[in-house]
Amino acid sequence: MELRLLDNIWKRGKDFLGVKYPMICGAMSWISNFELVKAVSDAGAFPVLAGGNMPPDLFEAEVDKCIENLDKPFAVNLITIAPNYKSHYDILLKKKVDYVVFAGNFPKKWAVEGMKEAGKKTMSFASTDSIAQQMIRFGVDALLLEGSEAGGHIGPVSLTILLQQVLFEVGDKVPIFVAGGIATGKMVAHLLLMGAAGVQMGTRFVMTEECTAHHNFKEAFIKANARSAIATPQFDSRLPVVPVRALNNPGMESFRKLQLELLEKLESGAIDRETAQYEVENFWLGALRRAVVDGDVDNGSLMAGQSVGLMKDVLPMKDVVRSIAEEAEAELQKIKSIF
Repeated sequence: MELRLLDNIWKRGKDFLGVKYPMICGAMSWISNFELVKAVSDAGAFPVLAGGNMPPDLFEAEVDKCIENLDKPFAVNLITIAPNYKSHYDILLKKKVDYVVFAGNFPKKWAVEGMKEAGKKTMSFASTDSIAQQMIRFGVDALLLEGSEAGGHIGPVSLTILLQQVLFEVGDKVPIFVAGGIATGKMVAHLLLMGAAGVQMGTRFVMTEECTAHHNFKEAFIKANARSAIATPQFDSRLPVVPVRALNNPGMESFRKLQLELLEKLESGAIDRETAQYEVENFWLGALRRAVVDGDVDNGSLMAGQSVGLMKDVLPMKDVVRSIAEEAEAELQKIKSIF
């Protein structure tokens, strides 16, 4: 199918990312490994390697594997709140990787400037309008505007509001790729008409044959509905918790209990806030691995966006990417015929 209208409307995103389809596969710890990155790249979309909190030597090996085996652009995701963040940053700074995505929290100005001086294009998540404005002041080359409908670590504002606060207001300043609850070509078409340079999806790319996530993990997605993907609560401001959206299961209840235990320890002075926050992040890394790698969908973390309610089957990566693009083109053609 000729993508005549689509190629025109998302040209800015294509030119920025250097790929056929400006659909970014969001970096998902334990999921966005070399195998998934390669499959996304081969399908013509834009992959992002998840750095997570890998040991520095393993992180460097994964980055090198992507450099050696991919002939199209890709990015590496750096989690600014991960204990190994600084080591990952220093390693990536010297690598021939053209794109870096800052996640977890917004990066410091020096971090953005350092990567840009090294010749890399920088992207950062923005979950509120104030963060978006600050990232633009810091000089990021593009924004990932992510609504709270997304999976994993999320911000407090829905994509519907962020589109109006950020995309409509500053979309002319930097390319803005939107994320959160996106899984269909029709939605992609309308977001592009609003001014998005492209989209980012995570849950949709999990449900592909090339994704190495455990069969149980994918089956849990198929059985879930949109309201199954809930956000974790924060019980007390003394223990700041970046909300995580995942399918509700006993593992989520374990996290609630962990927060209460940590608050008791903070109250008694047994631990400080930094240690408590580390325990929170360490819990999620371990819980996610149990679900993704080991297939423990009861006690592990089933991080998923609310688009999980649209997941019905597991398909080859190329079929997923192509079908989204063709559906988006068809929607644009339909809209054009109205006027």
